Amino acid sequence: MVKKPVNQLSPGLQLAIYLGLSVGTIFLFNLIGLALIIAIYGLKLIEQISQMNFSDPQMQQALYILQFISTTVPIMLAPLVFARFIVNEPGDYLKPSFRFHWLLLIVAFFVMMTSTPLIELLSNINQQMVLPKWLSGLEAWMKRSEEQAQLITKAILKMDNVWDMLKNVLLIGLLTAIAEEFMFRGVLQTIMQRWTKNTHAAIWITAALFSAFHLEFYGFLPRMLLGGLFGYFVAWSGSIWPAVWGHFLNNGTAVLVTYLFQQKKIKVNPDDTHTFTYGGYIFSAIIIIILLLVYKNIASGKKQLANINGEELG
Repeated sequence: MVKKPVNQLSPGLQLAIYLGLSVGTIFLFNLIGLALIIAIYGLKLIEQISQMNFSDPQMQQALYILQFISTTVPIMLAPLVFARFIVNEPGDYLKPSFRFHWLLLIVAFFVMMTSTPLIELLSNINQQMVLPKWLSGLEAWMKRSEEQAQLITKAILKMDNVWDMLKNVLLIGLLTAIAEEFMFRGVLQTIMQRWTKNTHAAIWITAALFSAFHLEFYGFLPRMLLGGLFGYFVAWSGSIWPAVWGHFLNNGTAVLVTYLFQQKKIKVNPDDTHTFTYGGYIFSAIIIIILLLVYKNIASGKKQLANINGEELG
């Protein structure tokens, strides 16, 4: 059997090409998205979006189109193009294999469910961030960016019925999870792994870039933690799908809880950042560490079995 040649691009060059491809793709599809909104709703709606005025009844549908065309499509397309046509190693860079133990999905579920207190703690720490006076301009821009992101999210997540909720679970929960995991834990983490030759460094560098990508700086730490968890899900299983599952659970749960709160089915405000005690934070951290070790052991056992079967077949 002829061995498939490995691409000769250095990790640094791969990163430069990938970032250029991603930025270019996002820019192109933003133009396409804006042109589509103008064609359907007119220029006035674009002006209202730029002014953060979401009162128009057609606004939510327009934001859905922009979210899908300008964000979801390009961040899914860029890693697919890079993995298939630039390095020609889609299996290694996208990790689409389903050959992992099904128990990993259950462990990942409990990791995500028990991470909420720790995410709240990191969010509270993040909210207290104050930059030096000489960076006041940067701090003002960061706060504006955060406020604008929250306004857009609030407009998209305004749900009047169960169908609105299911639509958000699909778009924000599932499709966003798949696209972002291919982009970050798929291609980017693989590049970082080959560059640093250190799994932990690759995971946390990618997690930091993943968090920065969202331009919500006062939520940087909790999002970086999530990126780290997703990174270990992929690194230890060899598959992108446990991370997609975890990402979907995080986003989908947020959508569901927001819907239930809006419909007055629950009293817990999803925006409340003071739900848990310090005991809850410590318990959350301990349980997550234990569950990650369980996840790693299960994944390692599956790989060892696969290697044994491979040797027997050889």
